[in-house]
Amino acid sequence: MLKLLIIVAILLLSVMIHECAHGLVALWFGDDTAKRQGRLSLNIIRHIDPVGTIVVPLILLVFYLAAGSGVIFGWAKPVPVNVAKLRNPPRDYTLVSIAGPLSNLILAFSFAGMLPVSTAVLSGHSELLSVAGFACIFGVRINVILAMFNLIPIPPLDGSQVLMYLLPYRISVQYRRLSRYGIILIILLIVTDALQYPFLLADYLSRALLSLMYHAGGGL
Repeated sequence: MLKLLIIVAILLLSVMIHECAHGLVALWFGDDTAKRQGRLSLNIIRHIDPVGTIVVPLILLVFYLAAGSGVIFGWAKPVPVNVAKLRNPPRDYTLVSIAGPLSNLILAFSFAGMLPVSTAVLSGHSELLSVAGFACIFGVRINVILAMFNLIPIPPLDGSQVLMYLLPYRISVQYRRLSRYGIILIILLIVTDALQYPFLLADYLSRALLSLMYHAGGGL
């Protein structure tokens, strides 16, 4: 039960910070829409998306508990961005999009950095160390997964905006038309288990990061 609470808490924290990062970078470039709508708050209620924050994670959690393995992820309600208010819309909106996955990578490094620290501080308390270790490892994995998932170039995921910015204008216009089918494509990826490949890579990167940070801390 405690591990379940840790999973839910870290997942909610991660998706909330992801969305806040979008809003903060948009504000930096001139769009205060998210700020005016109260979306820069750390109050998770303001960021809950019924499907992405509740339904999808719960379904994946049930499969995880039943099978003993699997991936748990989700998303929060997208932060509103008024592109017209940005000083340089094509460039700035791309940076706003990248801010979300980047915030998850920063969180992943933060959780990885806490692993050697918790090992040293809690070395004489095996039960607390076990809980802290689980939290750090899950925090790294879920944030690497969120970063990689959101960088998949399928609208409305963040990676699609980056690709649109990099593509020649004509091709970008054609690609933008895929937006109406984006959610369908994402659902197909989930249903067909095609997401296992980027998630396997995310798992490998998570292990590598944990190993790197643990040994950088002297293996304490």
